[in-house]
Amino acid sequence: MRDWKAGRVRWPKSATRTALEQVTGLPAAALGFVPRGRVASASAPPQEDPVNRRSLLTATVATTALPLPAATAPHRVGASDVTRLRGKFADVVAGDHQHGGIRGIESRALDLSAEAVDLQGRGSTSQRVRSQLYAVAAAFTSSAMWAAIDGRRFDAARHHHERAASLAAMSGDQTIQFRIWSHAGSLYRHMGRPSDALAANDVARALPVTRRDPLFAALGHARHAAIHGLAGNRSAVERTIGHAQDAADRADPHAHRPVWITAVCDQAELAELALSAYLSLGDFERAEAQAHRSLTLLRPSMQRDRALVTARLAQAQLGQEEVEPAMATAMGVPLNVVRHPRVAGILAAFGSGLREFSPHSSHTRAWTQYQREVLT
Repeated sequence: MRDWKAGRVRWPKSATRTALEQVTGLPAAALGFVPRGRVASASAPPQEDPVNRRSLLTATVATTALPLPAATAPHRVGASDVTRLRGKFADVVAGDHQHGGIRGIESRALDLSAEAVDLQGRGSTSQRVRSQLYAVAAAFTSSAMWAAIDGRRFDAARHHHERAASLAAMSGDQTIQFRIWSHAGSLYRHMGRPSDALAANDVARALPVTRRDPLFAALGHARHAAIHGLAGNRSAVERTIGHAQDAADRADPHAHRPVWITAVCDQAELAELALSAYLSLGDFERAEAQAHRSLTLLRPSMQRDRALVTARLAQAQLGQEEVEPAMATAMGVPLNVVRHPRVAGILAAFGSGLREFSPHSSHTRAWTQYQREVLT
């Protein structure tokens, strides 16, 4: 550097020249250096004085040595972020009750799950908030799983289950673990695999949260009853329905719980699951009684569930050979939900049962026309 300032180095090495040009933004010749073999002529620009070169280089080095601006403080991810995401989760749950397993709910839930996970990489946070973010991400993924089950997209539901279970394990939140494994039991029940359904639901029922809060135990027992009905185990159905009601009676109605269980687990839900169990057993009289009970207790927002219960009520009435009431009930399913995959499946089964019971009757012809004009 002293040789440059004194003018003893007329033409630095190529690497040095390149560095100087990048730092100063000037060509080497403008800095006062002279290429080897060139002789200054009268027409050439005058060689820069070593003193000027010294000043320019000193200023350049000083400029490059200036300290960089201090980095801005990292974003802090906190409880307000968790609260905001939980509000969005409540909206997803409400949308499910109204519309059921549409792909839009599934996609929205997955996007919000990714948002909850990505938040952890955007700034610092406490271990408690980190666990809560994993729990929220698991909750969103479990809603995507349920939407896929409800829409009879079973391969997608199994994929969502794997992701949800992983997130829930990292969260340490037993309430969301219960939801995920309880949904897995429902998944296998809808797939007609009662053994797998019982095993999955047993994982949920074995979690300590079911001992701390009887409402979780009630939902676990009621879903077990529906699975036992699919397996044709009448005594187990009766036993688990009794356990579900006992647990529900012991549950504190004022306890603080996640929004998803307070939105779904009530007497209407217990009756709906009992209805499913008795239908599977072919006990149509008890199934009808549970259907009427559920319809009486269902909240107005539960549009999808009301349609499901109504369609199953029609099946229970047809099973008792009450054709006209059954027809009226089946045609009374609200038109805005008749194409919901599960509702449509139940009504298709109703039509098959009607044609088998009375293939050439006017009722069967009327239903066939209704099915062609409304359901397809």
